[in-house]
Amino acid sequence: MSELLIRGARKAYGATLALRRGDLHLLPGEVHVLIGSNGSGKSTLCKIVAGSVKPDAGEVLLDGKPVTIAGPQAARALGIGIFYQELSLAARRTVAENIYLPALPVKSGVFVDRATLEEKARRVIADFADVAGEGFSADTPVETLRADQRQLVEIMKALATEAPVLIFDEPTSALDRAQVDRFFEILRRLKGEGRAIIFISHRMDEIFAIGDRVTVIRDGETVATSRIAETDQATIIHQMVGEREELATPSVVPAVHATSRATVLSVQDFSGPGFRNVGFEVAKGEILGFGGLHGQGQSSVMRAIFGASPHQAGSITLNGKAHAMRSPREAIGAGCAYVSGDRRRDGILQGRPLLENLTPIHFLRNRLMLARPSRLRERALKPLQALKTKFQALEQPINSLSGGNQQKIVIARWLIDRPDVLLLDDPTKGIDLAAKTDLFALIRELAAEGMGIVLYSSEDAELLNNADRILVFNSGSVTRELTGADRTRYNLYHAAYEAA
Repeated sequence: MSELLIRGARKAYGATLALRRGDLHLLPGEVHVLIGSNGSGKSTLCKIVAGSVKPDAGEVLLDGKPVTIAGPQAARALGIGIFYQELSLAARRTVAENIYLPALPVKSGVFVDRATLEEKARRVIADFADVAGEGFSADTPVETLRADQRQLVEIMKALATEAPVLIFDEPTSALDRAQVDRFFEILRRLKGEGRAIIFISHRMDEIFAIGDRVTVIRDGETVATSRIAETDQATIIHQMVGEREELATPSVVPAVHATSRATVLSVQDFSGPGFRNVGFEVAKGEILGFGGLHGQGQSSVMRAIFGASPHQAGSITLNGKAHAMRSPREAIGAGCAYVSGDRRRDGILQGRPLLENLTPIHFLRNRLMLARPSRLRERALKPLQALKTKFQALEQPINSLSGGNQQKIVIARWLIDRPDVLLLDDPTKGIDLAAKTDLFALIRELAAEGMGIVLYSSEDAELLNNADRILVFNSGSVTRELTGADRTRYNLYHAAYEAA
């Protein structure tokens, strides 16, 4: 049995303060829930305990004694195991190998003891055998598994450590109801054995089903700890929101757009991987916000509308014309644009000049084979100036720019030929405040000119300050629409965290 105490933990990444003051007191034989909004500091606090992040300040005490957790191996030696929100599996290795990868059993000091490995893995797998699904066994390669099965492997990996202190950072996000119920049975058994468990979840029903106490983190600080039996959902949400239930203080108040009745985009009965039965309309000149916790289907819907990922059912109508959207090429031809927050994966052409990064959509939309460089430069400069992009020459490589200016390049490429609909998928992720201000000023200007805009942001203030309406996603479906005076932090959090 272990008692864990964290006092005054602090962590900054350059100018970004990820954790201002993290405090947590974890007792043996309890499931301690850690909750907070996206970016509040929950995962950073857990990574400090697990040794994968070194704090700038604060102390960690284990059974009353100060400890220094120099890295993941040191954490394991101290009896701390963790399930990471970002899965860390080796795709080409088997389930058994992944479960025991940090400490594979060996024989003769060199070779993996396959018989011992598979026997140990089968004992861990047995707890989930009847809910793991078809094709799940000790010798199955992880790359062949479904998302829920891979998540189970990661859970088994943490359980196999038999650590007295276990941390689970959103372990149920991809699991079905039967798998969650089985996992909770196991947690209750471990709690009965005296294990100390930190549990992070965004699902209120889970928090009240499994937790003993709950600690709320807001804006990088621990603000409250309560016994689950002595609190309720509304109280927890109030603690997460603080006093700011009104619209978050905007740097620029969004204009009230005089939108016409003309619908530019209509999506009906839309279903696919990660979302189901989604329907909405966007009018010309409207900014429609997608809210909710990260990974609830917002990005999947946008990518499916743009043809970058599949959808299985539903209809898409753009400017009154139905489109199958089987590919990004079709979406671009129909007047649809998509900007991803993951510019390295979905945006920039690494190492190439700015002009090459700016003009591929222009070539595609206009079916150009050749173009005059002077004419291209002239057209490319206009959106760059509108976004206040900082650069020296269009010939310089994009990697020489800051992250914020790289993202401006990605956005500017869509504005050379104005689309009818602009899908913004967490576009400000990883960029500074000045770049965000420039971007949202332009977004409001584009909407005022009649463009239909769909904006997903993992930062609630960006939605509350800029969107005319907000659709809140929970578990792949829209659970609430917020308009007018209903666009408050409290309502946004309540809709995001309530049980789907």
